[in-house]
Amino acid sequence: MTYLVLAGGLSHERDVSLRSGRRCADALRAAGHAVEVRDADSSLLATLSSESYAAVLIALHGGAGEDGALRQVLELTGVPYVGSTPDACRSAWDKPTAKAIAATAGLSTPESVTLPHATFRELGATAVLDRIVAHLGLPLMVKPARGGSALGCTAVDKPDELPAAMVQCFSYGEAALIEQLVTGTEVAVTVLDGPAGPRALPAVEVLPLSGVYDYTARYTAGHTEYFAPARLSAAVAAEVSRVAVAAHVALGLRDLSRVDLIVDAEGIVQLLEVNVAPGMTETSLLPMAVEADGLELGAVLGELLERAATR
Repeated sequence: MTYLVLAGGLSHERDVSLRSGRRCADALRAAGHAVEVRDADSSLLATLSSESYAAVLIALHGGAGEDGALRQVLELTGVPYVGSTPDACRSAWDKPTAKAIAATAGLSTPESVTLPHATFRELGATAVLDRIVAHLGLPLMVKPARGGSALGCTAVDKPDELPAAMVQCFSYGEAALIEQLVTGTEVAVTVLDGPAGPRALPAVEVLPLSGVYDYTARYTAGHTEYFAPARLSAAVAAEVSRVAVAAHVALGLRDLSRVDLIVDAEGIVQLLEVNVAPGMTETSLLPMAVEADGLELGAVLGELLERAATR
């Protein structure tokens, strides 16, 4: 029985995806599984038609792995895969939609405004930004409404920093999510589905040395301190686990997800975003959570692939 790991793609996160794919394949092989790694390119459908894979593990990041399109194609081919369905991916991939679903489920999330680039062109960027600052206050976090790895994300402390942040954001997408910047303890919680339903692994605390968990802080060794499990009281640790599982369920996710949260100064757990194709690199948070739970990454991925193969 051979499994296929898909890595690479054409998104801005291609290099990270290749690193994730290699680590997943190495972990699965160490656990005794037969694995091949392939790119998601024009030869993929021919490969799936000519080869027999028991199931696919998607290690693609950005739109290629998270917007549901590739999973829709895999369903057309009849090849089983690990992860959420196309519809659930679309909801999680669009950050404003995910935040709205989370809020409807009773979860806290920073107040925000989402607007397309066209609105700023048509109504005047200065006038619109002034209204946003008046409504949300400062500081703010500007991020693409769709995207991962913190690409295009900028923390804004002063009004005159906002225009440049918007330009940076729109270089990665057509819509901007501008939300109140909440400070506190930033954690990531991995949720895994099992026979008894979804459960949260120990939260991983991230402490970027620059103060912002941006692309460099995420993928460059030595730029961020990690604590696994996070330095939380038992009560707060239980609450971040509850919120992560609730978000996973509310969005209709399957198999695995990573929920990014922040515990604010009042102790309220605020949901930032949800990732359906978490990174698997040497500095990624899901493998840290797996290790903190006393598990082996290859065993966890192998179990998910075996379950997918029998669906």
